[in-house]
Amino acid sequence: MQQDKQPDYHPVVFRDRAAGYAFLTRSTATSERTIEWDDGETYPVVDVEISSESHPFYTGKARTVDTEGRIAQFERRYGGGAGENSDGSGTPGGSGGA
Repeated sequence: MQQDKQPDYHPVVFRDRAAGYAFLTRSTATSERTIEWDDGETYPVVDVEISSESHPFYTGKARTVDTEGRIAQFERRYGGGAGENSDGSGTPGGSGGA
């Protein structure tokens, strides 16, 4: 592998301004803005719109999908369940048996 082709990998602070949460990690992301971290060092800071502190899945505020309601809505909209014919027998012949 060629050494000159690798991007600069350095410590960066990612900050979720909506949740007031920030974490220090290593990344290739760059930023003109800096922040002084708890250890007294100054690091580049990248503002993100959502993180694990504000994402609905991780905070437990995710909406649950009502699958039974969606199936019933589909059946009402497009008529009946899968495999049923106009006579309601559910068999291709229409009479329900031999």
